[in-house]
Amino acid sequence: MPENQSTDPDTAHFNNWPNNQGFDGNHEQKTPVELTVTGHIPSYAAGLLYRTGPGRYKVDTEKGNTFQVSHWFDGFSQTHRFQLIPPPPASPGSGMRVLYNSRFSTDELIEHACTTGSLAGNFSFSGVRDPCKALYQKAQVTYEPLNGGPSSKNIGVTLSVNFPGMPPASEPTGKQEPNAGSQPANAIKTLHAKTDNSSFKQLDPETLEPIGLADQTALHPDLNGPLSASHAKADPETGDIYNYNLSFAPIPTYRVFHVSATTGETTILATFPGTPSYLHSFFLTKNYVIICVWNAHLSPEGFAKGSYMAALREFDDSLPAKWYVVDRRHGNGLVATYESPAFFCFHIINAWEEMKTNPDDQSQSQIDIVAECAAYKNTDILKRLYYEYLSSNSPAAHPAVEARNNGGRTQSQIARHRLPGLAIPTGSPLSAPAISTATAVASSSKESPAVPVPVPVPAPGPTAVSHPPTRTAMLESTSCSHLSPDLPILNPFYITRPHRYTYAPIDRGLSTFVDGLMKFDSLTSEVKIWSEHAQSPGEAIFVPDPEGEDEDDGVLLSVVLDGFSGNSYLLVLDARGMKEVGRASVHGVVAFGFHGLHVSTTGVGRAGGRDF
Repeated sequence: MPENQSTDPDTAHFNNWPNNQGFDGNHEQKTPVELTVTGHIPSYAAGLLYRTGPGRYKVDTEKGNTFQVSHWFDGFSQTHRFQLIPPPPASPGSGMRVLYNSRFSTDELIEHACTTGSLAGNFSFSGVRDPCKALYQKAQVTYEPLNGGPSSKNIGVTLSVNFPGMPPASEPTGKQEPNAGSQPANAIKTLHAKTDNSSFKQLDPETLEPIGLADQTALHPDLNGPLSASHAKADPETGDIYNYNLSFAPIPTYRVFHVSATTGETTILATFPGTPSYLHSFFLTKNYVIICVWNAHLSPEGFAKGSYMAALREFDDSLPAKWYVVDRRHGNGLVATYESPAFFCFHIINAWEEMKTNPDDQSQSQIDIVAECAAYKNTDILKRLYYEYLSSNSPAAHPAVEARNNGGRTQSQIARHRLPGLAIPTGSPLSAPAISTATAVASSSKESPAVPVPVPVPAPGPTAVSHPPTRTAMLESTSCSHLSPDLPILNPFYITRPHRYTYAPIDRGLSTFVDGLMKFDSLTSEVKIWSEHAQSPGEAIFVPDPEGEDEDDGVLLSVVLDGFSGNSYLLVLDARGMKEVGRASVHGVVAFGFHGLHVSTTGVGRAGGRDF
C-alpha cells in the first residue's frame, strides 16, 4: 500500500480531498443493513463495534436559513453499530458478515435548532448561553437546556457497556427483531454515552434509541459537581470503574471515586482542592488513580458565558502541571503530589508501576509510576478544531495546516513522565460500604414514573486537608512529534502493565484532518504506517487474537472515509504489519467521530477499547 511519510509536505502534494463530508454526516441507518465485505475478517473479531461522536453540524431552519454549530466538539451526537457475525460452523469458509445501523441521539435538540434557529440556553464546548444563569447550579440544571427527553441533551463522546451502579431506565421502544444468523453479545445489558461533564445518556444497545438521562449523583450524592472525564477507567482484572467529579463551590474541589463492578456501590477515595481544568482523561495503575491537572485551566466565572472555550484561560507555561496520586486499594486517600513542566493533553495512553528495590534494606524499596500520554505544547489545538478549519473546502483550511507546521504549536507527541519515589502502599483492602435507603431517578423519553433505586452512601472518603509535599515529575522521553498522533490505543490486556506498541491516527499535514494510522514501537522507536491517498481513518480499536502470543497479535478496527467515493468503510488491519486484511463498505458517510468500543460475542471483555 502506498505510504507517504513526509513530515513537511508542500502545497503541491497537499491531499485536499473532500473530507469535509465527514464533518456533516446526515446519513442515518435506523434499520440494520448488511454491508459488502471484501478480504478476510478473522473470526475472533466477531462481536459488536460501537462508535460515537458528532454527526451533522448544520440544520436548515424554518426561517429559511441554516443554523450551524462552530466547534467539532459541539456537533450533534450520532451513534453507530457494526455487528460482526462469524460464519456458522457448518460453513466455516463463508466468511464474516457485517451489519450496520446508526441513529442520531439528539433529535429534540436538532428540532429545537430547526424551529428557533438557535441553541441559546444550551451549555456547549464553544457556544453561548444566558449569562444571567446562576454560576454554581447543579449539573442537571446547567446541562439541560430543554425540558425534554434524552434526545434533548448532546452527550456522545465515549460509550460504556454495563456501567455499574447506574439506575435502570424504562424499557426501550422500537426493539428490533433478531437478524437471521446473528449472534448478539447477550452480555450487553446497558449502553451509556458520556461526555466531559457528569451526565450519562442511556441508549438501547440494538436500536441506539436514547432512553434515559442521569448524572453522577445517581452513583453518590456528593458527586454533584458539573465536570468529569469522558474516559472513565476500568480495572482490567475486576472491572471496577474509576473517575473524578469536579465541583466549583465553595472552592474548586476534585472527588476521585470508585464504583464496584460486583455490587454497584460507589466509594469516594479522595477529596482535595485543585485548579479547575479541562481533563478529558486520567491515569490508572495497579494501586493508584493519577489525576494530572494539565494546563487547560478553567475560570469558573467563564462558565457563566456558557462554554468550555469561554472558561478556558490563556495557556501559561510558567505554571506547572500538577499530578495527584490517589491510593485506590488501601484507603489511604491522596498520597503524593508532583509537578512537571506545563503541557496539555486529551488522551492518556497507559501507566504502570516500577519497583525500585534496595538490596541492602527492603524497607527502603519504592515505586515509580511511569505515565504515557499524547501531549501538546499548549491548548492551541482546541482552536484548530473549529469547523471552519477542519472543513477542507474552507478558505481557512490551508492556513490552518501551515500554522500546524509553524513551530509545531498544534502538534502532539508521545510523552513519557516518571513520578518517582512512592512508598510501597500498605493498609487493609477497601471494604464495601453499606447501602442506604436514598433514591435516585433516571429520566426517560417515555415519561415513565420515577424508579427508586438504592444508592450507596459510604462513610466520607479520605479527604486531603492539605496536600502532601510536592515532588518533581520528570519528562523522561518524547516520541513521534513529526507524526502528531492522538486517539492512542494499545492492546487492552496491557493496561496498567508496561507495553511496547502504541497505535494512533496521525496528522502529518497531508490534509486538514488525519492522514494515516501508525504503530509505534517504544523499544526500537520503529514506526509503521498505514496510509492511502484520500482515505481519512478514525480512532482504531485493538481486538486481540485470543490464540496470539505476542502483544501485537490482533487486528485494528477503524472507520475510514473514502474521499473518492464519498462513502465510509470499516477497515480491518493486521496489527503486526499494519496491512489491510479486510473491509466492510457502507453506502453512506459515517461522520468523523470520537471514540468507540468492541464487545466480543462471547461476552464483555477487555477487547473493548482504550478505557471504559
